[in-house]
Amino acid sequence: MRPLQELATQIGETLLAQGHLLALAESCTGGLAAASITDLAGSSAWFDSSVVVYSNQAKQDLLKVPVETLAQYGAVSEPVAIAMAKGLLTQGRCQISASVTGIAGPSGGSAEKPVGTVCFAWAHQDGRVVSTTQHFSGNRQQVREQSVRALFEGILQLLATY
Repeated sequence: MRPLQELATQIGETLLAQGHLLALAESCTGGLAAASITDLAGSSAWFDSSVVVYSNQAKQDLLKVPVETLAQYGAVSEPVAIAMAKGLLTQGRCQISASVTGIAGPSGGSAEKPVGTVCFAWAHQDGRVVSTTQHFSGNRQQVREQSVRALFEGILQLLATY
């Protein structure tokens, strides 16, 4: 498994080559993805911003996630992850956005959405959006780290198509 820093470095190199900026919306990871990126010197050349939106209200206020979407699907859902990623694109200078929302545990899960359920979305300013849900195991920190790894791998997959 590649270290987060290696993935972040590859993201940065690719974004620089493409002339794109990245923005993130993080919920269950609490800024861990942004911290991994900003640990890299020079990341300001390709990383625009990160928003940690832990509460539903923050998702609504800062990313314009519709209250109806939250009510219908819940915060841990692909529709909410998509709304988060799209919300980023309307706010800044970024061409690429990525979002993550999930249940890191150890509590908060349900039979329908157990601990370790994490939803992701990746969006490009051209309108393309990709989303997925994954299920991770381990303690809270392990779920958060696995979530950042999946977020970064998804960014790389999206960038490979441009």
